[in-house]
Amino acid sequence: MSENAVRDALCSVRGSARLAVTGLGLAGAAWAVRAVWHIRLAMAGEPASGPPDQGEGRHRPLNSLEDSYHLVSTAGSLLTLLCAALFIGWLGRMRDNARALSGLPPRHAGIWVYVSWFVPVANLWIPRGIVADIHHRSAPDRKLPVVVNVWWALWLVGMVTGVGLMYDGDTDDVIARAYHGVTTLLVADLAVVGAAVAAILMVRALTAEQLVHIGARLRTPSGDPLKETVRAFDRD
Repeated sequence: MSENAVRDALCSVRGSARLAVTGLGLAGAAWAVRAVWHIRLAMAGEPASGPPDQGEGRHRPLNSLEDSYHLVSTAGSLLTLLCAALFIGWLGRMRDNARALSGLPPRHAGIWVYVSWFVPVANLWIPRGIVADIHHRSAPDRKLPVVVNVWWALWLVGMVTGVGLMYDGDTDDVIARAYHGVTTLLVADLAVVGAAVAAILMVRALTAEQLVHIGARLRTPSGDPLKETVRAFDRD
């Protein structure tokens, strides 16, 4: 691919990286708050009237703590969705740049950037593979940062515990779990918070690596940077 074609194909990633970091920070904070509410529920203990879901379609009125947990849970879910959108936006831009820098097609088709998180079995390895492929094609001379594996290990813990990111029960079920088995909830909460922190470090590290290689690539034969292009990336 010619230098002009590479320059035209590159996307600015600083802005999307900042947005992804912000989204990850908000999501991590939301899950930390959920953990606090799980502890509060466990300490309060289940009311004498039993769990919120009484079975056979019957639900008792919620107390104030349970009602506030519903609000915390809803806010956390919305912030997690916002985080996912911002993170995938950053991932898509990084992927486009990696393709432009390497001149090679990505290892995985574009649709996997969006659906790999939800497809059973595939969601255990493809998302990490997409991130690793982006780094390899952006900076082939550098090892994959350790934080990528830390992020993915924590993400898997939060996903497969059955009470974390992929838990399909309703909020009243989670409240009942907090009363009778808060430990598994806290493991999931802490794993998700840890994954968010690791993801922030990963976004910063991979973005910095890619920008270094973009700067090295966008140079004239004399060694001078293509100033307007580099300046545009620095402003983003």
